[in-house]
Amino acid sequence: MRPKSLKKIQKPKVMDRRTALKNLSIGLGYTVASPTIFNMLSSCTAEASGWTPLFLSVDEKHMVTHLTDIILPKTNTPGALDVNVPQFLDLMYADIEKKQNQDIFKKGALIFGEAFKTKFDIEVVEGNKAQYETLLGSYFKISETTEQALLKLQRQPLESISKTDMGNYLLYNFLLSVRRYTLFGYYTSEKVGETILNYDPIPGEQKGCIPLEDVPNSNAWSL
Repeated sequence: MRPKSLKKIQKPKVMDRRTALKNLSIGLGYTVASPTIFNMLSSCTAEASGWTPLFLSVDEKHMVTHLTDIILPKTNTPGALDVNVPQFLDLMYADIEKKQNQDIFKKGALIFGEAFKTKFDIEVVEGNKAQYETLLGSYFKISETTEQALLKLQRQPLESISKTDMGNYLLYNFLLSVRRYTLFGYYTSEKVGETILNYDPIPGEQKGCIPLEDVPNSNAWSL
């Protein structure tokens, strides 16, 4: 059965990126949204490396591009870059995220960028994927106790975080936000929803509980 939130998404008569993204954000947690929205997203962004960000700086664009590629690389299926995930994140932060979240993202990106320059002694835009993967791995190869403490820190109100903890809060907020939007953008993309996941725009009989081997390709349903 189609999620109720998708019923609110109607084909617009004129392009309205902000309205489309607001509607799309309602569906966070679902797998795929209206193809109309993603056609609009595609028409609002340029392909490959030549796109111009609306929110991200040059350094941030470079970081986000490598990080999303590390999180969901291209294998025998499309990767994050194949479905314009960095552009998607840029649009969401430019048009949807609150000013406070935008500021937190920028501050966290700055900390990550400074750590990159310190570790490799090069500018952020000169870094390659392997170097970014090394640095990213260092932040997530941590004990379970440390991980739980960091996640607890992320749930605290910004005003209650001490100066001692603020650096970790901002850094991990940036990294977790990139991961969240990478997964959200990827699994709600038209390409993944229609060609990777199981897709049937005209569903028939509902079977609430069936063996995994009976599901085509053992993949989730997008629609």
